[in-house]
Amino acid sequence: MATMELKVPDIGDFKEVEVIEVLVKAGDEVTLEQSLITVESDKASMEIPASMAGRIVEMRVKLGDKVSEGSVLALIEASAGASAPAAVASAAAPASAASPAPEAAAAAVAPVPASAAAPAASVAPAAAPVPAAATQDSGAPAAVGPAHPSPLDETNVVKPHASPAVRKFARELGVDLARVRGTGPRQRITLDDVRGFVKGVVAAAAAPAAATDGGAALGLIPWPKVDFAKFGPIEPKPLSRIKKLSGANLHRNWVMIPHVTNNEEADITDLENFRVLLNKESDQTGVKYTMLAFLIKAVVAALKKYPEFNASLDGDQLVYKKYYHIGFAADTPNGLVVPVLKDADKKGLSDIAKETSEMARKARDGKLSPTEMQGGTFSISSLGGIGGTHFTPIINAPEVAILGVSKSYMKPVWNGKEFVPQLTLPLSLSYDHRVIDGAAAARFNNVLRSLLGDFRRAVL
Repeated sequence: MATMELKVPDIGDFKEVEVIEVLVKAGDEVTLEQSLITVESDKASMEIPASMAGRIVEMRVKLGDKVSEGSVLALIEASAGASAPAAVASAAAPASAASPAPEAAAAAVAPVPASAAAPAASVAPAAAPVPAAATQDSGAPAAVGPAHPSPLDETNVVKPHASPAVRKFARELGVDLARVRGTGPRQRITLDDVRGFVKGVVAAAAAPAAATDGGAALGLIPWPKVDFAKFGPIEPKPLSRIKKLSGANLHRNWVMIPHVTNNEEADITDLENFRVLLNKESDQTGVKYTMLAFLIKAVVAALKKYPEFNASLDGDQLVYKKYYHIGFAADTPNGLVVPVLKDADKKGLSDIAKETSEMARKARDGKLSPTEMQGGTFSISSLGGIGGTHFTPIINAPEVAILGVSKSYMKPVWNGKEFVPQLTLPLSLSYDHRVIDGAAAARFNNVLRSLLGDFRRAVL
């Protein structure tokens, strides 16, 4: 077979450009248009392709050499049927120039193929961090580098150091090479660097915001990974479906709503005596009056006085609701659910007592329908049967407030002449500070305290 010379084709106005990468060596089999070397000028970098297929007999250039059009790159033993050397100008076109052509400028914002839509969307933000774990999994140490100066400042433009093939690959994926750190010689960006960047960004964006992103979306360090078994016996158990669903909602509500909690205490000495009396009188009817029924009645009266607590934030509008659907947290073996008592303002105390007891029973049995847990305007979370003093209940979006109730307790109170025993009910009102001011929350709790202290006010 004949040995022929592989020469530098027409590369435009570039003369005496430096060889910064030699991609093949003697003995390698090359195909037509396969890249042989990479050269770089002060304006652009480009790959020089082979003008024929065959086996490299000898390389005539090395790193640091200067080449121009017509310089001999290598001697090649042409494959059978290979044609004479031909200039391959299209493949040798500069990859980036100081004054890019319209096509090159458009490449930075080229439409993303459908198959690459997810990576492109993830890459778009200006400084999305790539978690360390995601970068390690990619098999390449690629990572997001510091943001480069604005391309509008031509004196500070930092051009990504990458070959045309890498640039084309990046354009197909919608990757901005200015955000990829190169790991090749002289920080050259390789195909693996681009792949690693995409894998890292997709891994950070694909995980649910609930918790699996480990805080990456908030710019936090990754959640610690611990092998608990090495410290002692363990028993992993999956979360129940209810806890998975409620956990995601609680996480969202806690992060997105600016919570403030106002604590108050109500004297329910007389109310508790009245409740016990009603239960004694209702033994024949079967109605059991719980403190929850009185709380719902008092809450509705307070909501009518302060309607912003019975509203929802919708963009820049506050939607005031003219109905009163009160949700109450029900503890079940599988987790917390919130049945909603509809039109509480139109029901008497006995009706409220019966309906809440029935809905709580259905919740424990797992028989609540979706409609029975929708439409709430205000919620009550009661720990009265368990204990505690005060706590911060999490608002049930799109509501703007929730009342937490702890276990009542006896305490001595000075009445001006002597200390008298008082059955005290702790109240914890969490509210959305975007909608409700602290003064309004204090007034709401004061009204509740007055109503529970003298329940006759609830009928006014």
